[in-house]
Amino acid sequence: MKRGLFLRHMILAYSKLSFSQVFKLYTALQQYFQNGEKKTVEDADMELASREESERKMEKEELDVSISLDLFFSREEEVSCSGPLSQKQAEFFLSQQASLLKNDETKALTPASLQKELNNLLKFNPDFAEAHYLSYLNNLRVQDVFSSTHSLLHYFDRLILTGAESKSNGEEGYGRSLRYAALNLAALHCRFGHYQQAELALQEAIRIAQESNDHVCLQHCLSWLYVLGQKRSDSYVLLEHSVKKAVHFGLPYLASLGIQSLVQQRAFAGKTANKLMDALKDSDLLHWKHSLSELIDISIAQKTAIWRLYGRSTMALQQAQLLLSMNSLESVNAGVQQNNTESFAVALCHLAELHAEQGCFAAASEVLKHLKERFPPNSQHAQLWMLCDQKIQFDRAMNDGKYHLADSIVTGITALNSIEGVYRKAIVLQAQNQMSEAHKLLQKLLIHCQKIRNTEMVISVLLSVAELYWRSSSPTIALPVLLQALALSKEYRLQHLASETVLNLAFAQLILGIPEQALSLLHMAIEPILADGAVLDKGRAMFLVAKCQVASAASYEPLKKAEVLEAAIENLNEAKNYFAKVDCKEQIRDVVYFQARLYHTLGKTQERNRCAMLFRQLHQDLPFHGVPLINLL
Repeated sequence: MKRGLFLRHMILAYSKLSFSQVFKLYTALQQYFQNGEKKTVEDADMELASREESERKMEKEELDVSISLDLFFSREEEVSCSGPLSQKQAEFFLSQQASLLKNDETKALTPASLQKELNNLLKFNPDFAEAHYLSYLNNLRVQDVFSSTHSLLHYFDRLILTGAESKSNGEEGYGRSLRYAALNLAALHCRFGHYQQAELALQEAIRIAQESNDHVCLQHCLSWLYVLGQKRSDSYVLLEHSVKKAVHFGLPYLASLGIQSLVQQRAFAGKTANKLMDALKDSDLLHWKHSLSELIDISIAQKTAIWRLYGRSTMALQQAQLLLSMNSLESVNAGVQQNNTESFAVALCHLAELHAEQGCFAAASEVLKHLKERFPPNSQHAQLWMLCDQKIQFDRAMNDGKYHLADSIVTGITALNSIEGVYRKAIVLQAQNQMSEAHKLLQKLLIHCQKIRNTEMVISVLLSVAELYWRSSSPTIALPVLLQALALSKEYRLQHLASETVLNLAFAQLILGIPEQALSLLHMAIEPILADGAVLDKGRAMFLVAKCQVASAASYEPLKKAEVLEAAIENLNEAKNYFAKVDCKEQIRDVVYFQARLYHTLGKTQERNRCAMLFRQLHQDLPFHGVPLINLL
């Protein structure tokens, strides 16, 4: 009985040893038998006492292990694995933290704490390859290129040294580790924007994969070749070939990613929405067939972005809400949310921007608050909501006429997106009547965006350049620029930008003295603006309609002219309501000024005085900027 208990204690103690401790025990036993030492009775007594002490330590370790396991499941306190862990305990810790990094990063250890635990594990077992890989993922969270590269290389080195990837038929395992190490290194460099180093690593991966006849690795290399060369005009051919080969070799994950990349490229090329949605439908069939829940989320997020790109805000809102209400197919641990991925961050950012466009700033703030809680600033997807938050703050400051505040926000936008930051800087300069500086900045940005084929930004820059021209009393020069922007918008089916271009064209025609043509042009374009446009665009459209109505009524007989002016006042009231939703005080000031002029013409003194008083209050709060109001009465 005593021998059985002794053996049980020994087995339990042995199972708790780490790899390095097992090696030390083996070395000590080997030395003991080689020396042929004989223990005396006193030594036996001392051994018995030390064994009792080790048993007490073992009981204490068991208590510590149970406490640490409780901490793994309840994140009320930080997990700690200080001290040596057994192989199974270490594997459990690594798998849990990797799952949390993928599905719910907020419940994982902070980057500093996790790295401390990993360093502790590696101190007892430096050849623990999985710990090096988790260190690589952890360093990616904080954008540490040096440490992430160091950990990635150590991971593959340990795979080769321990022989974990070797096979019985020779050195194939070593070659496999080498080619996938080069492939992962290329992906790492590509993520940090080191495209030349990524291309060199990818060429090395292709060479080794061709020597080993590894078609799966070659397919991954082909997909990354597209990522590196997607700015070329013939890159879609490479992507189509990659999708076909991935389907042929039974790689549904890679095939689906290829289809979604192809859809994204075709969307930027101006293909119709029905063709893109048909392609995504084929991709969704693969997702549901193979239960690829992560790709289902990506697909819905991409649909949201495509509808936003095409100016269909209602459809984009529907897709975003669909993604947020979905239940994941992937089983995760208790208390772990599956909706903490990049797809959900993208959907929530779209949702915040859509609410802000409709003047629902309180709802947008709630969405952003939820984003900040779900994706803390140190998480890898935090830059998405940071840029979204900065853009909404910038638009609100510009609407409120606080150009100094908008100028300070430009710095934060530039740090997150340089192109967007330069464009917003030009808008601020334009609002501050610094026309020459704004024009120089826009011209440089236009050349750069044309070079990188950023069509959406090219059209936005053209619209800003045209606005500079007609604000400088040169509407005839603005017309060719606006026509170029309209042609690009129609070619690439960007409805939002096309509607904005039509508004600018109509305003240019109004300045040139042809309000009838401007009004007919507005009647053709106002429906999509009122259906899917932002509140600010709706207000601008109704304000412009009222101006065109008043200008067209100049030659009418008195009775008909009075009816047209009454209709214009109704449109101005609607425009004022739209501007009030986004707190655009400058536009409200212009509207009430125009209303006061119309009421004066109609002989309505009381209404005129009310509008004049409101105009005076707004004019005192906001200094006048921009084009002088046109006297069309």
